[in-house]
Amino acid sequence: MKLLVVNPNISTGVTELIRAEALRSASEGTEITALTADFGVAYIETRFEAMIGAYATAEQVAANVAGYDAVVVAAFGDPGLAALREVLHVPVTGMTEASLACACQLGSRFSIVSISARMRGWYLDTVHAYYLSGRLASFRSLNEPLKDVVSVQAQQGERLIELANQCVREDGADVIVLAGAPLAGLARTIKHLLPVPVVDGVSSAIQQAEMLVRLGVEKAKEGSYAPPPQKSNKGLSLSMKALIGTK
Repeated sequence: MKLLVVNPNISTGVTELIRAEALRSASEGTEITALTADFGVAYIETRFEAMIGAYATAEQVAANVAGYDAVVVAAFGDPGLAALREVLHVPVTGMTEASLACACQLGSRFSIVSISARMRGWYLDTVHAYYLSGRLASFRSLNEPLKDVVSVQAQQGERLIELANQCVREDGADVIVLAGAPLAGLARTIKHLLPVPVVDGVSSAIQQAEMLVRLGVEKAKEGSYAPPPQKSNKGLSLSMKALIGTK
């Protein structure tokens, strides 16, 4: 099995965190290719940045998806996930949808712990889009500016654990979801320090991608996830033209 994992941000250091956790999470024999967006921002905090990240992800997928069995969108908030499901003939998973699905199987209510307070609006929009707002216990985050997004685990690990414990003791969370690719792998190192299950987005998305490939489900031919109709277009890359079809 071959999985294409795309980081919608331009941080290669974050891509290495994603790659490491993906390799730890994948089944024996699964091949992982992790790519970084060619343009965009260091890490996504806002809806506008997510829009840019979605297109950057689509460009990477269009240019590289041939020969892969599934695609993983490796940013919390899943920029471009639903749109990619329209055009691709292989399964697509994302960190948010996958981790929230896991959280809902582990408890009734989950809390999201994030690296930035600015992410709150976009993340809550994403939870709402997945019809899970009623199961969200709380959103808590770091509030200070990030000096280096790649080293946030080392620099802010204790604070993140404190926030997670507050979610449990003050907000009633049954499960903690660690939000954001810069936190990839942190759940493995702190799970013994928390009184409830803690879920990682990368490992959740990788293992759900593997499951969907094994299920062998067919691509939708009708409905809202059928391929978009061919129409005239302008200014698209050759790989994007090939992905959506041309006229």
